[in-house]
Amino acid sequence: MWGVVRSTRLRTPSSLLARLLFPPLLSPPLLSPPLLSPPPLLRQPIRQLAAKQVKGQKKGHQKVKVNADKQEVEIRKRMTVAELARAMNKDADHVFEALLNTPAESQTLEEEEVLEERWIKEVVTRSGMKYRWARLAQEKERENRDASRRVLAPASLRPRPPVVTIMGHVDHGKTSLLDALRRSQLVEQEAGGITQHIGAFLVALPTGEQITFLDTPGHAAFTSMRARGANATDIIILVVAADDGVMNQTVESIQHAKNARVPVIVAVNKCDKPQAEPERVARELLEHGVVGEEHGGDVQVIPVSALKGDNLMLLAEATVALAEVLELKADPGGPVEGVVIESRTDRGKGAVASVIVQQGTLRRGCVLVAGRSWAKVRFLFDEQDKALEEAGPSRAVQVVGWKDLPSAGEELLEVESEQRAREVVEWRSYEEEQAQLKEEHKVIQERQQEHQERYQEQRQSTAHLSWRQRKAALYRANRQQAAMRPSEKTEKNQHCLPLIVKGDVDGSVEAILGLLESYDAHDQCQMELVHFGVGEISEKDVNLAETFSGSIYGFNVSASKSILRLAEKKGVQIHLHNIIYKLIDGLKEELSSTLPALLSHNVLGEAAVLAVFQVSVGKKKVLVAGCRVRSGLLDRRMRFRLLRDQETLWEGSLTALKHHKDDVQKVGTGVECGLSLDTALEFSPGDVIVCYEEVSQPQVIAWDPGF
Repeated sequence: MWGVVRSTRLRTPSSLLARLLFPPLLSPPLLSPPLLSPPPLLRQPIRQLAAKQVKGQKKGHQKVKVNADKQEVEIRKRMTVAELARAMNKDADHVFEALLNTPAESQTLEEEEVLEERWIKEVVTRSGMKYRWARLAQEKERENRDASRRVLAPASLRPRPPVVTIMGHVDHGKTSLLDALRRSQLVEQEAGGITQHIGAFLVALPTGEQITFLDTPGHAAFTSMRARGANATDIIILVVAADDGVMNQTVESIQHAKNARVPVIVAVNKCDKPQAEPERVARELLEHGVVGEEHGGDVQVIPVSALKGDNLMLLAEATVALAEVLELKADPGGPVEGVVIESRTDRGKGAVASVIVQQGTLRRGCVLVAGRSWAKVRFLFDEQDKALEEAGPSRAVQVVGWKDLPSAGEELLEVESEQRAREVVEWRSYEEEQAQLKEEHKVIQERQQEHQERYQEQRQSTAHLSWRQRKAALYRANRQQAAMRPSEKTEKNQHCLPLIVKGDVDGSVEAILGLLESYDAHDQCQMELVHFGVGEISEKDVNLAETFSGSIYGFNVSASKSILRLAEKKGVQIHLHNIIYKLIDGLKEELSSTLPALLSHNVLGEAAVLAVFQVSVGKKKVLVAGCRVRSGLLDRRMRFRLLRDQETLWEGSLTALKHHKDDVQKVGTGVECGLSLDTALEFSPGDVIVCYEEVSQPQVIAWDPGF
């Protein structure tokens, strides 16, 4: 009898043993067909016996508390083993284990086999979970509440002034040319003599025509600004210096014009200089697809001098003539349409956006939407900060009254009411959230796919085993992997620079962020962008920088004395710049300062070991190497290295350096000496002793922003 029990336990530890020990409680017998009438679960009789054993206890102790917070599993009919495992967030082996002692148990059961409904419920119940049937619920589609441009009626269109963008390489005289056209001194107000914002101005010519000019930066950091200027314009005036020729930003501006499909007029500036070569400029432009009229093309190439005012009226007439050919028209009535050129925060006005009106007439009280921002227009100002009552098509104005700062380049639309503006902003926020969720879901699916592929690769090596053997093998592998896993507690990387960036306008911040995206020296020093925004440096920025142990970089913004005192008290560095390349240079210097110094070895001398002696110092025997200096000198204060067959055996300091019987500090070339090391190391004739000094050199960050 007991021999039978022992042999049975080797095969099934619970079912046969229970049948042998408690035969009256089990039915049907072992030889009955398993699929006709399934036997009750073994847990039921065991529960009955347990209830009898505790019958004498108090009534309150007989109640078994049910966990109301059980995990719910969504099930459906005809689920496979693998699908049920995924729904339970388990593996397939867990399902196999839960089906033990049931007629569904089979050695041939595979992951892709379909389970009956009762076994699906049984697996969930045995796992201590609750099941619920899946419902095909269709999410109600949200109504599109976005605003869009209107369809224009040809009868309502009227001629409008052209919007002209001046583009070109840095220091080719773009702002000087515009300054000469409108007789102002704007160029003297710009930091470093370069334009760092998009400026929009209305210029009235002596002939009565009006032209709205956009002045874009030529510096390499402001690529996105130039792209916005090209997309919001009718004509592009490409300024090329006659003494410098076609440069990098000139080629980039040509590409922006081609992408926006905007006609180009070339102004060859600085023709008054002795080294000017307008013909060379025309030839270089041919290489980039800009064919002038003198070469059989349709692009007007006009030599000018912004400094002396030569041919400026010829350039203006060419612009007006091209505008007439384009037949530029707009509807001054109806809702306003336009584009945001720039945005900033003003201390007295709040959020201010510079816009170009493309359709309609903008007036005070209009409700505007731009991206996820909206405004009820409180004030309108021109480029000279003069208040306006209205602005028609092609007019550049500053709009005051924004609830949030709009992003540069956003489309500007007028809506009926504030309620309608809120609906548009909510819808656009909802769309952006949905797009972000889809992107995150895609990433999750990709990672799940990678995990599934790795899991399948692991299963292939154990596919020939039963599920019990496979589970034991996976347990051993996971235990070994856990033992080899390094500690999760890692020290924070000390070479890290958290940054807070503040700028005067949205476009400047955009340009700086674009440069920071090119940072590629993370292996030397991590650079973390903690916060960025538009406006002056505030107490919140200082507190944030203190929290993250970071630095604040401000571009064309100021910090009050109280803020500077607070930053000094908290140990926060504030760097203020008004030229973008100086800001980047300062950032590179601070990044370099976080790096540890590089140690280099400067060899001072070498000596060859000729013999080895043993000297008694007190009760201790000390090995002494008899050497002759082959080159340079040996200085006892420096570091030493012992070489044998070009292999370093020891590095450290000397405990003694003697010439004959005298202790010496230095030994020169050709002099014999005796020396002992700070460790017990056996010398050998032919060894080489090298004397060197450690030189510390500061590291330089390997980041190249491109200028």
